[in-house]
Amino acid sequence: MGRNIHDIFVIGGGINGCGIARDAVGRGYTVALAEMNDFASGTSSGATKLIHGGLRYLEHYEFRLVRESLMEREILWAMAPHIIWPLRFVLPYHKGGIRPAWLIRLGLFLYDHLGGRKLLPPTSVLDMRSDPAGKPLKALFSKAFEYSDGWVDDARMVVLNARDAADKGALIMPRTKVVSARRENGLWKIETIDTVTGRNDSHQARMLVNAAGPWVDHVIRSAFGQNEAHHVRLVQGSHIVVKKKFDDVRAYFFQNPDNRIIFAIPYEGDFTLIGTTDRDYTADPRDVRISEEETVYLCNAASEYFKEPVRPEDIVWTYSAVRPLYDDGASKAQEATRDYVLKLEGEGAAPLLNVFGGKLTTYRRLSEHALEKIGAAIGAKGAPWTAKSHLPGGDFAVKGYEAEVAKLKRRYSFLADRHARRLVRRYGTKAEALLGDARGIDDLGRLFGGDLYEAEVTYLVEQEWARHAEDVLWRRTKDGLRLSKEQAQSLEEYMAAMPAMAG
Repeated sequence: MGRNIHDIFVIGGGINGCGIARDAVGRGYTVALAEMNDFASGTSSGATKLIHGGLRYLEHYEFRLVRESLMEREILWAMAPHIIWPLRFVLPYHKGGIRPAWLIRLGLFLYDHLGGRKLLPPTSVLDMRSDPAGKPLKALFSKAFEYSDGWVDDARMVVLNARDAADKGALIMPRTKVVSARRENGLWKIETIDTVTGRNDSHQARMLVNAAGPWVDHVIRSAFGQNEAHHVRLVQGSHIVVKKKFDDVRAYFFQNPDNRIIFAIPYEGDFTLIGTTDRDYTADPRDVRISEEETVYLCNAASEYFKEPVRPEDIVWTYSAVRPLYDDGASKAQEATRDYVLKLEGEGAAPLLNVFGGKLTTYRRLSEHALEKIGAAIGAKGAPWTAKSHLPGGDFAVKGYEAEVAKLKRRYSFLADRHARRLVRRYGTKAEALLGDARGIDDLGRLFGGDLYEAEVTYLVEQEWARHAEDVLWRRTKDGLRLSKEQAQSLEEYMAAMPAMAG
């Protein structure tokens, strides 16, 4: 492999690394990507899962970021209408709250008009005494504002970018750790180790992109040997998932007395997702776990709004992640910039691009900006192309989800409605490739629990690099919410006997 000289070698298989790799290979660059764990196993699967402009960022005057994010919402929705869909947010208001009504109105006016909204409906005002959104809430709120944003299956968005990059010719290597990277004879020489087999490999590249997320400084220090690296501020965000708190399809945006906000979002049909927290984090990002303090905070904050309190014993799952924010010296974690910063190092031969910060919503634009810097450093290839593209399975009309479900049920009449809906939400038009020639439910093989069948597991191993039960249950799908520990263990044992086949 060392004989092949890649144009670009990307470190990091989160949304930014996979997005850059996909954009670059689509323009004609030769690309390799190494991710030390599974795709989206860090920050990119630990978000609040919103495709949003960031209403609260307006308070911190981040107008460029908000405008870019607002413009991206409908572009991304059209790219991936299976894993991204619009969501209405209800923002309850009561007099004496921390933000006056005029300020909220101004923010929502900017939100409606900054970003070229075409398909998403505009802001409206609700009478909470008559609107169904008021039913689960305490009777404190007579008025609410309702606005549009989007929802995304974040981990699937990452793996679909990786899949598309591989389909276009990129060398995609999960569970591959970069041990060292050094400049040699005008090229980068990159040493890697396969964390499963222990195999060492050597690669050469004209340019290196460090998109390691929370580990970006660690890579600079360990792989490059630069001891002074300190560019990111690590901020922990934790979420709780509880049994469904309300039947409405809309989400809630709650303002807390401490000036922070949380969301309560319909999740996976039967659950409600509540988050997030914001606190500085100094330990190893792979060890991040929700704290008792965060659990109490989220339960108390939600209970201020819901008639029926949220209690720690109601929690069915939690997840935490570390956001690698660019360190701009902000005093509070929630005030640190959510914007991204791209830093190019090295004139002439073997340049390095370090990627700091970023968020799900802006990953495509971050990738385009990265390609501008890559083009300036090693020569431009191809034109920007991703704005009109589709992620794998997303090649159907932006509002065509129901039609896709109907089409799948016509071809596979044995599928239960919930099962068909879940398959289209995960795989879009690729659901037929997963189901193949199946004529009855028994043709899908062993049932592991919920509606997770052997055929789906095989597809995820062969097409999406899944290797462990955790990859399937918590990243490729969220079936972990529906399987018992015993069922998850059975799946792990089954997968351990399967060959790893994706490429």
